[in-house]
Amino acid sequence: MRARFMCVARRISRPTRPRHRTRRPPAGSAAPGGGPAGRAAAYLRRAPGTFLWLAILLVTSVIMHRFSPDVLTGFLQQRSTNIHNLLHSPGRVLLTSALWLDGGGWPLYFALYNVLHVPAERWLGTRRWLAVLTTAHIGATYLSEGVLAVAIHTGAAPHTAVNTLDVGVSYALAGVAAVLTYRLTGPWRYAYALGILAFYGAPLLTSRGFTDVGHFAAALIGFACRPLTRGAPGTTGPPGATAPAAGTGGTTATGAPGSAGGSSALRTAGPGPVTPLPHRARGIRYARRMT
Repeated sequence: MRARFMCVARRISRPTRPRHRTRRPPAGSAAPGGGPAGRAAAYLRRAPGTFLWLAILLVTSVIMHRFSPDVLTGFLQQRSTNIHNLLHSPGRVLLTSALWLDGGGWPLYFALYNVLHVPAERWLGTRRWLAVLTTAHIGATYLSEGVLAVAIHTGAAPHTAVNTLDVGVSYALAGVAAVLTYRLTGPWRYAYALGILAFYGAPLLTSRGFTDVGHFAAALIGFACRPLTRGAPGTTGPPGATAPAAGTGGTTATGAPGSAGGSSALRTAGPGPVTPLPHRARGIRYARRMT
């Protein structure tokens, strides 16, 4: 009996070693010691659509440099979104025209895509980013070519303008540049929007070409894509704004229950199983991110 008592006493007095858990990085994040290759891969993965598009443009740019000027003009003419091609094969030319560059080299567009397309795709997600640029590309193409068709009909432009060469990615770039306005807050948003309007609107006062109309129209379409930005991180209202909680008096910016409905609901709940607080619900947790 005494031996059993001493054995139990030794077990009780033996210090227990604390267990240390190693925190694993979240899925999809690069390890801090991944090196330059790991960081570059993580950077590419966060905007897959942009870099896939850039890769295609790199290949087509190399192909363009292998053609003579006459052959290149005829080759691009078949992929141009001019009036003739839009009447006969609109789907084909709307897609292929966005895979070739007209003016400027690939390094310039590589820089512009990293400044505009990469943050837009990370912010909106690939699907909504594609929706914005596709809407701007198609809408601006039809609006600009429609203006050109009116000019041809009224005699302001020659009839040969139905075969005008029109390829490139600038309409989509203008739409994405405009939608990034809603990524900013405060006075910076209005300053950026005025800069976009001035940049794409100034050529309308001088040259008034149909591509100038297309760029300005693409920017306006980008501004009109604000509904696609709802729910994206960073499109919150004023700092400190509150979001009402369902069935309670509301929640503060930090998620604390309101003083009226929330407290009375907890007081009248009575004994029973513990239920999560209203601000723990997933839908309410992210409600204050919606605009």
